[in-house]
Amino acid sequence: MSLTEYPPGSAFPGVIGRTFDVSTPAWPKPLRANEGAPNVLFIILDDTGFGQLGCYGSPINTPNLDSLAQNGLSYTNMHTTALCSPTRTCILTGRNHHSNAMACITEGSTGYPGSNGNIPFENGFLSEILQQRGYNTYAIGKWHLTPADQISAAGPYDRWPLGRGFERFYGFLGGETHQYYPELVYDNHQVEPPRTPEEGYHLTEDLVDHAISFIADAKQVAPTKPFFMYFCTG
Repeated sequence: MSLTEYPPGSAFPGVIGRTFDVSTPAWPKPLRANEGAPNVLFIILDDTGFGQLGCYGSPINTPNLDSLAQNGLSYTNMHTTALCSPTRTCILTGRNHHSNAMACITEGSTGYPGSNGNIPFENGFLSEILQQRGYNTYAIGKWHLTPADQISAAGPYDRWPLGRGFERFYGFLGGETHQYYPELVYDNHQVEPPRTPEEGYHLTEDLVDHAISFIADAKQVAPTKPFFMYFCTG
């Protein structure tokens, strides 16, 4: 017998009888992405211009990035603010950085309108929208979107990645960290690096390993469920 599903919040379409044998169950419809919905790998590199990538005509050899561009989407009219936090807010919300209260990097917030560093919750993140459309959502690496006084273990946590639509996070909350002795956060708690530099540790490899692990964990259970991976090297 096929399951009966119904949109959450609508009337129950099943039957509730006096006993179980004369009743018909129904379940709220779970979030499912559209069939064939693509996976989204979004890589952000600091201090990199389009003129440094082979896919945009640079003489620099970037074959892996060129392959991603060839098999994905390429844009020719994307503008940044030349600052980290404001650009990231524009990318994730589709809004002007002043509308996101991020006129400067989080540490440079001034406390005036458009520059207090607290991104309004009504300005939806791409991760929040895709999660509501049945995607798994992951953030890896540099965040730099939470006010500096809100990134300690004392919280608050609502402006951390898991508070803005990302189901999993591994990386660092500030604008920079050490490549061999990083200040790491795993989901909503601070952790130590898994190895020492003497044991071969480097931050970039660690970020890549966790990105692969997040995707692999979900694919073992739901192989057709699409993902949004927001990957930002540090």
